[in-house]
Amino acid sequence: MVKLIHTLADHGDDVNCCAFSFSLLATCSLDKTIRLYSLRDFTELPHSPLKFHTYAVHCCCFSPSGHILASCSTDGTTVLWNTENGQMLAVMEQPSGSPVRVCQFSPDSTCLASGAADGTVVLWNAQSYKLYRCGSVKDGSLAACAFSPNGSFFVTGSSCGDLTVWDDKMRCLHSEKAHDLGITCCDFSSQPVSDGEQGLQFFRLASCGQDCQVKIWIVSFTHILARRTEHQLKQFTEDWSEEDVSTWLCAQDLKDLVGIFKMNNIDGKELLNLTKESLADDLKIDGYSYEKEAMENWISKKKRTSPMTNLVLPSAVLTPNRTLKMAINRWLETHQK
Repeated sequence: MVKLIHTLADHGDDVNCCAFSFSLLATCSLDKTIRLYSLRDFTELPHSPLKFHTYAVHCCCFSPSGHILASCSTDGTTVLWNTENGQMLAVMEQPSGSPVRVCQFSPDSTCLASGAADGTVVLWNAQSYKLYRCGSVKDGSLAACAFSPNGSFFVTGSSCGDLTVWDDKMRCLHSEKAHDLGITCCDFSSQPVSDGEQGLQFFRLASCGQDCQVKIWIVSFTHILARRTEHQLKQFTEDWSEEDVSTWLCAQDLKDLVGIFKMNNIDGKELLNLTKESLADDLKIDGYSYEKEAMENWISKKKRTSPMTNLVLPSAVLTPNRTLKMAINRWLETHQK
């Protein structure tokens, strides 16, 4: 059943945004004002409308407690209001002076994100009203913003169709072309989806755009951060010299392989390109995994061939498979509870 229960017609121009708190409804408009209504009977509060902005107000949002309202405008400011008396608490100016299109509180009310027409996004301290961190997207105006339910990261959407994931330190974790045209809105589901085996949390994110599509995404902060770290480590490793690789081998208890790697001029870039096949064919390293005791027994019987390929082993050095060991340990931890 759908039933109209009330119509509000107090604004003098287009209404751009509306937001609920537990007891209030807020609206903002091209007429430069923000209006507050009681949810009991939809009467306008005595201190409404809220007036400060000199141009159109694009977005308004309540803090999770409902005691503070944020509004942002073409005038390049984001304003915080006390919802109980309409008092203006702070005026926060976008550093670039660009029109602010969207604002959003973090779940714990400590931060407020504001996104502007020039692609800049600012994370404000919502207690001190001071700028905490600032970033920007490459192209387009920011038109959407949403925090994850746990507050560890937030997402912005641009008029070019890009979704960008930021952490709470304002580091860009991921950016993706999500829609062919501009993104108009995005929001997280309040309930996480858990991965039973690893205990990880995934969050559903919906994005909608001017391409007539709504897309549902699964976002994992842990996975994004891991990929980012992996990418950084890869870039760092690419610059390793042959000596750096030798030092790394020693640190991994693989000192016996140093000579083989040096003989093949393995530097950081070559190290990243090594595969199981190249280890076996080029470096003459077997590349298969065996039980340590069984392999030691095999070698003690003066067998210098690979149990898998029967090829001659140029070295009797046993290389620990740390990745396999970690996977086995994870499986045991999961299935022996």
